Amino acid sequence: MANPTHTWKFFRAGGFDQVQLDNGADLLALPRLDQKLWVALSCPTRGIEFDNRTLDMIDADGDGQVRANEVLAAISWAGALLKNPELLVNGADSLALADIADDSEEGKQVLASALHILKSLGKPQATSISLADMADIEKFLAGLQFNGDGVICAKQIADTALSATVNDIAKTSGWLADMSGDNGISQEISDRFFADARAYAAWYARGEADATVLFLGADSRAAAEALQAVHEKVDDYFTRCQLASYDARAAAPLSRSVEDYQQLAAKTLSARNEEMAGFPLATISADKPLPLIAGINPAWHAKVEALRVHVVQPLLGDKPGITAAEWTALCARFATYDAWQSAKPASPVGELGIARLREMLASDHQARIDALIAQDKAVESQIKSIRSVERLIRYRRDLFRLANNFVSFREFYSGKQKAIFQAGTLYLDGRSCELCIKVEDVNAHATYANTSGVCLAYCELVRNGGSEKMNIAAAFTAGDSDFLMVGRHGVFYDRKGQDWNATIVRITDHPISIRQAFWSPYKKVSRVISEQLQKFAASKANAVQEKMVKAVVESGSNAVAAVPGVPPKVPFDVAKFAGIFAAIGLAIGAIGGIIASIVSGIFSLKLWQVPLAVAGLMLAVSVPSMLLAWFKLKRRNLGPILDGCGWAINARVRINIPFGTSLTALPSLPAGAHRSLVDPYAEKKPLWPYIVILLLIAALAWAWQAGYFS
Repeated sequence: MANPTHTWKFFRAGGFDQVQLDNGADLLALPRLDQKLWVALSCPTRGIEFDNRTLDMIDADGDGQVRANEVLAAISWAGALLKNPELLVNGADSLALADIADDSEEGKQVLASALHILKSLGKPQATSISLADMADIEKFLAGLQFNGDGVICAKQIADTALSATVNDIAKTSGWLADMSGDNGISQEISDRFFADARAYAAWYARGEADATVLFLGADSRAAAEALQAVHEKVDDYFTRCQLASYDARAAAPLSRSVEDYQQLAAKTLSARNEEMAGFPLATISADKPLPLIAGINPAWHAKVEALRVHVVQPLLGDKPGITAAEWTALCARFATYDAWQSAKPASPVGELGIARLREMLASDHQARIDALIAQDKAVESQIKSIRSVERLIRYRRDLFRLANNFVSFREFYSGKQKAIFQAGTLYLDGRSCELCIKVEDVNAHATYANTSGVCLAYCELVRNGGSEKMNIAAAFTAGDSDFLMVGRHGVFYDRKGQDWNATIVRITDHPISIRQAFWSPYKKVSRVISEQLQKFAASKANAVQEKMVKAVVESGSNAVAAVPGVPPKVPFDVAKFAGIFAAIGLAIGAIGGIIASIVSGIFSLKLWQVPLAVAGLMLAVSVPSMLLAWFKLKRRNLGPILDGCGWAINARVRINIPFGTSLTALPSLPAGAHRSLVDPYAEKKPLWPYIVILLLIAALAWAWQAGYFS
């Protein structure tokens, strides 16, 4: 039991206090730690980098989620079966037999099972057992004659007759999968079968006892089926004949018209033709007996022949036909049989036949099956103990690490190794992203994770020619987003070192760094100016082209200027031209005045003040953007990202600026590397633009000092 006065240690990371789990005593004391102090209260059993089998063992209710109470139950169970709780900390995948606490009944069973496993593996002298020894535990259990699942299979029964009975039970009453993988039956299935078999046998016995039921003996069933097969059609035939007796004019149309036969004449006919089966059994006339040999509709010939052989001959003798009265009498003979059939138990056991059922009921097979099932169930606790050995070794190896990724996020914030929710590393746009999380539905996750304030690039990962696919959300927490766009490609390395082709399919845009925010206003201005210049250049190019086309057209019109009726060319307007130049001069003067005022302001400063003025101007532009980004970066929260993957995050897991920077690495040259700044393919920059700019600034400064702009 945990010490009620346990002294806890906490460390601060992510902007909140997290419990520090250092030893086995800390783990055993967790039930006394307020769960409001836990970082997570639930995590999925799939989609994280943790042993799935261990998680399934912890997930007691099998709902695919490991919750806080299940983690506590696992720690308590493992702690009670280990002599030293510190064994839960070192993460070893083997367990010394001497470390198993055998002071309880369960502990004794676990120890005995471990010894039994080692003995069956040919290592009776071994003093420890490992997960490697448990690798073939399922094959070992499947090979046992009795494995504790309460299911017995026909294959494991040496007695041929009893094995056949088990097969017949499974065939008619259902089966369950045995641990060996074969189909078998349980106690419930066996009991249901024998109860149904007795009910069926009792029902059949009632029929045998009543002479009016099985009046044809073993042939009664075949006779009843033959009668039932044509019952409705024979009734139809005699009704038509009675109608023809009522009115002779009805005989011809009731036998079907010539036109009906003409429609059949153009078709390929057979006894299975559905249209032909709709015709009467025989031609209709007043009070005509039903022929049984000749004159029968071909589509019904086989069924009428069965009626003659199984019903008419045994009851009326060998007759070429029967009258309506004889038909009514035959149907009456089967009334008791029909009533008996309607009381037949609704169970598939009758498919085996009454003879087989009576044979099984008369044998001792039920008692022997019950005994085998009881033997199988008798080893249930032993089999559970064998599984408990594997469970104990896995808990010893994994519980401490799970706690440091569940109760606290120690692995995530320590940076020594990846947390269990980190799927690997994405290399894209000259950066490596360590915070990559598997997601199932990109759009659903992005909708919720957008509240995290983290810039996420959702990538579709593909490997082995597309046979393997998955999606991740990669957090970009350093650098900028200038070249992050849907469709860009990168490479992702999972935790096993396997490489995947990565393609960005969606981006949630948020600030990435203060540096990005600093340059953001200038990049926006530069982008706007670039776009405007491109538009201006395009418009001027179009204007030049239009003027060239117009000049060609006007040159053609000048050639016919002397032709009568053609208006003369408009003379050059000197006043208008002078006005345009005056307007241009005013615009240039205004722009020059602005530039001159800036330049004069700079020249009025001392030399050491110029850099400070430029820096102050840049800060005035960038500081608002930087402040906004700073507030957003401080609020970045890992919680919504994990919640979108099925976690229940219980704390505000912050990703502040320093920690975020560590999650995304920017490129840097190796230490001691030599770098040449000579680029043989660098663009040659002419000097004349710089000379012109310097001369222009000097001229404007001189003009200002001379008073030309006063």
